[in-house]
Amino acid sequence: MDPFAGSYVVEKMTDELEDAAVDLMRRVEDLGGAVAAIERGMQKAEIERSAYEVSQEIDSGRRTVVGVNKFALDVEEPYEPLRVDPAIEAQQCERLARLRSTRDNSAVSRALTDLKKAAEGTDNVLYPMREALASLATVGEVCHALRDVWGTYIPPDTF
Repeated sequence: MDPFAGSYVVEKMTDELEDAAVDLMRRVEDLGGAVAAIERGMQKAEIERSAYEVSQEIDSGRRTVVGVNKFALDVEEPYEPLRVDPAIEAQQCERLARLRSTRDNSAVSRALTDLKKAAEGTDNVLYPMREALASLATVGEVCHALRDVWGTYIPPDTF
């Protein structure tokens, strides 16, 4: 027995997926492109709408989630959260302190300054970012440099 009824069903599903993707791309373009759509909260709204739809399907039983709404255990299995050894945090702090004391901090500072200058203008930030990381700037330091220039994006709540 062929559950997909030959290639017809697969082709139909592919066509439906393509139509949905093209429709979504058209909606983004109608808003003025990806950046404009993000600024207007379109993607966030789509994610929230989809999450709500999935939640409704699970609650109604139209969507099966094994262990949640179908085939759930009568008795809950005990859950043991992952406990990270505090010594690991201390080791990481030690490694970071050692890195900062042994690297060329003036080179890191110059590289982060170059990154900020690129971010303030229209230059490609990937090259100065690569240089900052190669000079052993941390990912956090790179992110802080970019946040200093660009700030932190807070998406709108409505679309």
